[in-house]
Amino acid sequence: MLGPPGSGKGTQAKVLVDKYGIPQISTGDLLRAAVTAGTELGKEAKKFMDAGSLVPDEVVIGMVKERLREPDGQKGFILDGFPRTVPQAEALDKVLAGIGKKIEKVINIEVPDDEVVARLGGRRTCKNCGAMYHVQFNPSKQPGQCDKCKGETYQRDDDNEGTIRNRLKTYHAQTSPLKVFYGKKGLVKDVAGVGDIKGITAAVLKALEK
Repeated sequence: MLGPPGSGKGTQAKVLVDKYGIPQISTGDLLRAAVTAGTELGKEAKKFMDAGSLVPDEVVIGMVKERLREPDGQKGFILDGFPRTVPQAEALDKVLAGIGKKIEKVINIEVPDDEVVARLGGRRTCKNCGAMYHVQFNPSKQPGQCDKCKGETYQRDDDNEGTIRNRLKTYHAQTSPLKVFYGKKGLVKDVAGVGDIKGITAAVLKALEK
């Protein structure tokens, strides 16, 4: 699944998990699970995470390789948020070749930057229970107050416009080139990520079944 932050990759990936019965593999989830379990790769990753540094590609690739060997991934898998760079994609190709697998389709969910800013910038989170709202798409009944626990809702630091624009710059510089990388292999299927969620899902499924 390829697309900018806020494009709905995770939402669509969960639909595909239910439809095809294959796992969604997110490197964020893998990192958290490995650190909690105290695996060798988890211990290595924790050193970098504790120092506020990016976890090196070789550690992340190692975790993905281990995850792909598990039984539930033998008939297929969905990669969500990985690879993020062309070097990661090249390393992933080598790992997959070594275990007899390959990337078959790349769903690229396209959303304009201004739409991403509107989506993420409108998010509000309850300070008490963590419930999520959106000022436009899913507002709380009382502005600034959580419907569930009456706690205060607020805009997280990473949901302000400046931070979102910086994340988008990083995406365009580091991750967008993957569209060219996989496009040369004839794997990319573009899907418009704006509009009704069910309509986007239908477009994703159509792209997969072509």
